[in-house]
Amino acid sequence: MRAVIQRVSEASVTIGGVAVTQIGSGLVVLLGVEVGDTAADTAWLVPKVAKLRIFPDADEKMNLALAEAGGDVIVVSQFTLHASTKKGNRPSFIRASQPAAAKALYEEFCTAMEGELGRPVGRGVFAADMKVALVNDGPVTILIDSRARE
Repeated sequence: MRAVIQRVSEASVTIGGVAVTQIGSGLVVLLGVEVGDTAADTAWLVPKVAKLRIFPDADEKMNLALAEAGGDVIVVSQFTLHASTKKGNRPSFIRASQPAAAKALYEEFCTAMEGELGRPVGRGVFAADMKVALVNDGPVTILIDSRARE
């Protein structure tokens, strides 16, 4: 499971011209589920993301986690995070999980994140053609791969 985490000053997800979720300060998590990912990947990744100390403290040092900074989060499923570009110019997505399995783990991730934070998280719509708008704050962008945890 891969997550691209972006610290944002604002973000939204729009489908067909209608905003389905929006936040002010917080995180946008682009989540890619890979073949073979399990609930163990979710259980490891959720607290890692929620507790990342990437928000500025009173001294402007990245020292606060999302909840401490009072931020919100949007989680968007993104199978393209598992693109292979080794051969040719057309990416292969063979390592991306099949939609049914990916959707289940995406929903599990969102629910676990809500439990970790104690409040709802914004969500994209799985497999929809979404427009994700954000203002990357910093910029701060971090990639976490659950397969690289050891």
